[in-house]
Amino acid sequence: MTEQQHIVVVEDDQALGRTIAINLKARGYRVSLCTSAQRALQVVQTVQPSCILLDLGLPDVSGFEVLRTIRQWSAVPIIIVSARHMQEGKIEALDAGADDYITKPFAIGELLARIRATLRRAAPVEAVGQPVIHSADGRLEMNLADRSLLVEGQPTRLTPTQWAIVDVLLAHRGRLVSKLDLLHAVWGENYNKEMNYLRVYISQLRQKIEPNSAEPRYILTEPGAGYRLMLD
Repeated sequence: MTEQQHIVVVEDDQALGRTIAINLKARGYRVSLCTSAQRALQVVQTVQPSCILLDLGLPDVSGFEVLRTIRQWSAVPIIIVSARHMQEGKIEALDAGADDYITKPFAIGELLARIRATLRRAAPVEAVGQPVIHSADGRLEMNLADRSLLVEGQPTRLTPTQWAIVDVLLAHRGRLVSKLDLLHAVWGENYNKEMNYLRVYISQLRQKIEPNSAEPRYILTEPGAGYRLMLD
């Protein structure tokens, strides 16, 4: 419920930050507004937010550095809010662990929709059927009830977006999931052109679960079509 969800807004443009905060509070979210990287890191460690809106152009430390720092110890959903439109910047942010990327200027309605979609991905999913799934070779153990993953017996942390991709692929285990269907299922029906999101996140998952990410055994690519999860 939104009254229990806490959004940390990291934005050095005070007018924009206040506008975002006002709109979030009006919809029942708790909001912490930070204008610097140092303050943002302090707040995130203290309040354990539901989601972070992170500007890249901060006055003290780059937003990229804040993103990488948080990802060292937290899988909290992070949406980048930036004036940078270059594709390379978006890919770099996703590579560093961002869950979504929205460029300024933006409509408040679009930002709110992205926040809702991100929070849905982070919400606990009720396990149906097998709560614990193993790969046939015994390397992987996925506990869907508490969203924990063991790779060769070692705990491996996935972000909410990475888990959302796993959830969709597991629901169609052994069958092809088209790129567009996967994009819609994870990010929402309004996402149609962001195929780079899939490339980045599938690469991240392979690096975490595959014995050799260059020769995947579990998440297979069907060129030009989509992806297939093979655990048997």
